Parts: sequence; C-alpha cells; structure tokens
Amino acid sequence: MTAPRRNATHRAPPEAARDRWPLPALALWAAAWAAFVALRVGLQRPPAEAFGIVALLSVLWAIRRGGTPVRRVIMALGFPLSWVLAAGLVPTPPVWAWAVLALALLALYPLRNWRDAPLYPTPPGALDGLREAVWLAPRARVLDAGCGTGDGLRALERAYPDAELIGIERAWPLVWLARARAPVGARVRQGDLWAEDWSGYDLVYLFQRPETMPRAAAKAAAEMQPGAWLVSLEFAVPDWAPTTVWHCPDGWPVWAYRMTEDGSPAASVAEVSPAQTT
Repeated sequence: MTAPRRNATHRAPPEAARDRWPLPALALWAAAWAAFVALRVGLQRPPAEAFGIVALLSVLWAIRRGGTPVRRVIMALGFPLSWVLAAGLVPTPPVWAWAVLALALLALYPLRNWRDAPLYPTPPGALDGLREAVWLAPRARVLDAGCGTGDGLRALERAYPDAELIGIERAWPLVWLARARAPVGARVRQGDLWAEDWSGYDLVYLFQRPETMPRAAAKAAAEMQPGAWLVSLEFAVPDWAPTTVWHCPDGWPVWAYRMTEDGSPAASVAEVSPAQTT
C-alpha cells in the first residue's frame, strides 16, 4: 500500500496482561497439591480420601473458573494425572525423557506464545473463493500473522494466487517447516506477530483464539491503513460489526473487517457463502 501510516490517536495495542494463562492452571495445581499434603500430613486422612476430596474440588474450580473448554480440561486433569504419576500407579518415563519432551515443547511453543493460540492449522482449501468476497488488487501484500507450519499461506495462495504472501512465526522449528511447505514466492520470517508493523499490509489473516481477538482489533485500529482488511478464521472481534462474513466451503465462518479512517471497520454487509460468490 502507498498511503502513509495513519497518525493514529488510538491507544497502543494492549498487552495480554489480562490473560495470564497458564498461570491460573499452575496456581490451581500448586494449591491442589498443598491441600493434598495438608489432608495427609495435617489431618492424617487416608491417601484415597485425600485424593478424592482434592480432585473433586480442583475439577469444580476448573469448570467454574477455567475459561475456555480446553483450558477447563487442562486445569481439571492436572492434579489427578500428576497424582497418578507420583503414586507410581502407571509406568513413567525416565527423567531424561521428560527433559527432552520439555525442550521440544518449548522449541515448538515458546513461553511468550502461551498467550496466543496453540497450533491451529488452516484446513486445506478453507479459503477457496474468498477473493470474491474480500477483493484485493494484484500484488497486494498479505500477512499470515502466526503462520505455524504454513497451512494458512497455502490456503491464502489458493485464494489470492497473485498476492505477495508473507508469514511470520515465533517458533524456529515451525518457521523452518513453514518455509519448506509455503507456496513458491511466499516469504516466512521468524518474529512476533504482535511486534510486526501491520501498516504495510493490504490484508492480515489470523487464526487465533477468542481471547486474543481484542488485542488484534486494537492493533489493527492503530496500525492498518484505511481500506485494508483484517480477516479472522472462525473467531470474531468482540463488539465489532464485520464488513462481511464469508463461509468456507466446509461451513467455517471467516470474519472480515475493512478498516476506515477512524480505525473502525466499515459498515457490515450480508453474510456470504461460497455458493453466492461463484
């Protein structure tokens, strides 16, 4: 895009301070183990009874305060699974195997990524036909923000074969894999999608999670130029009316927001399905 970057008066995109995951899970597991030790040592309760009480309370807490369904499951299973392993009820791998697994997970999912989406591959062909609903000029610059293993870039190339595709990903192993799998001509860089300047892109594509969409909206409002598009697979921006809602061939919603001068999305239009764009 040739327009200068907007001299925005919007506040800077907020950090994900409100979303402190996985600290709530770690706090719950620590509290559960502290309660178990208190029941066993302080009150001399039998192991099975202490386990049952603490497991029930931790599961109830996770259901009530865990947030998303996936987080609730992770929080609820943490104490029971760790107790089963600690009690020696199932065979456990050696310490070095746990260390290798931990290092592999950190390489694939760095600590700073914990507040972003886990690895959500864009389904093959999910964006086929999107161009008719969200039109871009030839050689438009398109950013896959958090490109993972390159599935989003492949889907974007099918929708916009003449676009300049750029992917950004924080985890080096995923960067290498995305580079190997990306369409010819696409560029993949290692970096932070939140630190990347979005002002030079005609379209920014996201497949994040609901908790990070307000942050994405604030960044788009502060940085993206009028006429540029913020496009999100499956998850909408809270309190923003989409310019268009397009449905993938398999039915998943694609929420598209065209930025205006004041940093808000353009007026909404009717929902569009692939059949309507052919």
